[in-house]
Amino acid sequence: MSWTITLWCNRADAEHLPDLDDLFADLADPPTLNVEEPDPDQPDDWLLTAYCNEEPDAALVARVVALFPSARDVAVAELAEQDWTTLSQRDLAPVRAGRLIVHTAAHADAVRPGDWPLAIEAGLAFGTGQHATTSGCLVALDRLARRYRFARIADIGTGTGVLAMAAAHAWPDAAIIASDIDPISITVTRGNLAANRFRPGRTTGSIELVVAAGMQAQRLAQRAPYDLVCANILAAPLIALAPAISRAIAPGGVLVLAGLLKAQAQAVRAAYRAHGLVPLALGPAPSPARKAEWPCLVLEKRVQR
Repeated sequence: MSWTITLWCNRADAEHLPDLDDLFADLADPPTLNVEEPDPDQPDDWLLTAYCNEEPDAALVARVVALFPSARDVAVAELAEQDWTTLSQRDLAPVRAGRLIVHTAAHADAVRPGDWPLAIEAGLAFGTGQHATTSGCLVALDRLARRYRFARIADIGTGTGVLAMAAAHAWPDAAIIASDIDPISITVTRGNLAANRFRPGRTTGSIELVVAAGMQAQRLAQRAPYDLVCANILAAPLIALAPAISRAIAPGGVLVLAGLLKAQAQAVRAAYRAHGLVPLALGPAPSPARKAEWPCLVLEKRVQR
């Protein structure tokens, strides 16, 4: 039989998910941890599940709980024998954003003719499309693809690579670079590129991967200026990165920002407006996006005349 340790925690703890292989290197059979992105109406409630082959003792439960300072509602339960991957992903319904659809292997049959599919399994990196930050960006990319042709694209804080791959669907001849501060995310993204048959590399029609904090990578600077930049991170780093990201965007280029709460949107807009980026009107947003606690900002760099 299998067992689970479940707990709820806040976003900050969930997004700093540690590498359990290192933390439990002393165990012959360490637990596997799965993170479920929250309901947009409860953005700071994250569910974590640790899967164990044997009944966890009090010491193991305490070790898992100690990793998340905000942990609450801790529970241990026995499960019937079944495939853990299917178990952890069966409730991750496909996410549609215009022509884009993000799905797990368990929902591959949801893809319809004409869709731009993205197969992404839940795991250690952020971005399965379930959260409003990711789905909002996907909607924006689909809408931009109907009006714009981009040749140079950067995805800052790529997570699973979902936005970089979405951009590759929308602009298949573009040269794309995707970066993340977390090497694990880049490893996950590399696997997702292979699973979705996208080509890694530095040429047009491919996606280059780099580990970088913000814009601090030589390759990001070398490939600038960009026609399109996506950054789905958090409000504070978005504001801190405003000068560097703005410099990397070509005049007339577009910036898609997410990871901020509705209450933080004004401050983020102001940070980029100071560097010549202004809101880009794409028409009325779908009603779920209008109500979202996590808005997606689409900005355009003004052309100096």
